[in-house]
Amino acid sequence: MANKNNRTIFRNEEGKWVNKKDGNSKATSLHDTQKDAVTKATQQIGKDGGGELTIKGVDGKIRSKDTVPPGKDPNPPKDKEH
Repeated sequence: MANKNNRTIFRNEEGKWVNKKDGNSKATSLHDTQKDAVTKATQQIGKDGGGELTIKGVDGKIRSKDTVPPGKDPNPPKDKEH
């Protein structure tokens, strides 16, 4: 989904969870827990008109991708996660 509101959650070298808007050089926010980072990113994507949220695990690999409304899922039949 090519959308300027897409965000990625990942863990940085200091152990903080980063909420970063795709394409930006700096983090939007830092959090102690992944859950807090996901909550904040989901709120921001929704407020900005929807988009895709990519969540990476401690190992840096993608764990989950979610479309946040009112964004449109590019592959709705294949998305069986939720």
